[in-house]
This record gives sequence, C-alpha cells and structure tokens, in this order.
Amino acid sequence: MAKIDPGLKGRDIRPAFKSFSRVYIPGFLTPDSAATLYETLVAETLWVCSTISGGKNADIPVETLEALTPEQYRQFMAVAHTETSSGLHFMFDTVRISTDIENGRLVRPVYRALHEMLNSDAFLGFVRETTGDDRPLYVDSQATRFQPGHYLNQHNDAHERRQRLYAYVLSLTPDWRADWGGLLAFIDDDGHVSEAYTPRFNALNLFTVPYEHAVTYVAPFAGGNRLSVTGWIRQDKPVSVA
Repeated sequence: MAKIDPGLKGRDIRPAFKSFSRVYIPGFLTPDSAATLYETLVAETLWVCSTISGGKNADIPVETLEALTPEQYRQFMAVAHTETSSGLHFMFDTVRISTDIENGRLVRPVYRALHEMLNSDAFLGFVRETTGDDRPLYVDSQATRFQPGHYLNQHNDAHERRQRLYAYVLSLTPDWRADWGGLLAFIDDDGHVSEAYTPRFNALNLFTVPYEHAVTYVAPFAGGNRLSVTGWIRQDKPVSVA
C-alpha cells in the first residue's frame, strides 16, 4: 500500500492551512511509494482524453487520437482551443481510479492500493488534523496526464451533488520547468494569480473547495508530461461504498 511519510504531522501544517486555506507539502509519500506510483503512470496505456466537445463532456481514448493524421489532430486541437473562450474548458488525459473501483471495474493493483490509502484512517486523519475539520469521510481520485497543448481553465471545484470539502493534487512530475506551463495557479477575486505552483515530484497541494484555480496551458515545447493524482475529499460517500 502507498504510505505517507511518517515524519509529516498535520498539527504542524495546520497554521499555514488556516492562514491561506491551502497548503503545499513536499515529500508527501515515502520514496518507494512515490517511485512505484510514478512508474505506473509513465507506463500507463489506458489513458482517455477528457475534454469538452460541442459543449458536452467527452472522454476520448488516447489511442483514437493517436490514430489521427497530423492535420486531423491539428484541427481537433484548434476546435478545442477555440471553445475555451466560452467558459470552463479543459483537456487532459485521465484514468478514473475511484470511479472504476466504485463501479466494480478492474484496476491496477497500484491504483487500488492508492485508493485504499487515501480512504484509510492514516490519510483521512492527516487531512482532519491539517484542516481542523472532522467532516472528511471519503476521497475520490483520478490519475492525470497533461501533455503539450493541455490545460484546465479557471474553476472552483464546486459540485451540485457531491459534498466536496477539499481538493488535492499529488504531483508526481520530476524535472519540470515553470516556463513549460502546467502550473497550479490560485486566482484571487480580482482575477490576479495570487500564487502558482510548479509541478514537482511527490508533493501534495491541499486546498479548500470552492477556491478559484486553474492548470495553465502546457507549452508545445514542454520537455515532458505533467503527471499527478488528483481528486476531492468529501463529506459524502458514493452509494456503492456507503
């Protein structure tokens, strides 16, 4: 099972979280846990491209996009980028870990172990201690891969049906440069970026929902992919695991 670094104590981190409603925690997992998860994401072949097409959410198998000609792919990206001006828009690759588990689908053992860790007393207790909030009950998750041209426009993670309390991003991206994009950017009420985090290896961002934020456009010249596990810490449980 994935393990949290035993040296981390939520009570030590709580003052920073209380001041800013968000916190950045480097070295979150034990080195072996982080390395195993990273290697799984790098080798993953079942990504789907999550985006909006024609105003509707769409999951497109990455292998379908890889079969396009260069001109067809250019047109696909051009249409997607044009639609970004209409509001929330996104494009990134994903494996929906908790959704697959909730629906009884087969998942890789590494993902199942991660899901179990995120919903263990160790992780939920750490979150409760860090936030001073006893409500966290369930954690959902997805693996994400942002390739050059991918992005996640400004949003706040509020959901009509799911009782999201906090969002998290477990970054698993080594050797990333800020000018490649893919920054986790927090946005103030006046539209200014108050703070932004460059992808790092084995670092956790934890923040309150709702909170305006975005993942900035990954530049065409980026030297790799932005890898992470993301999701929400919730007050409710899915019916399938209640």
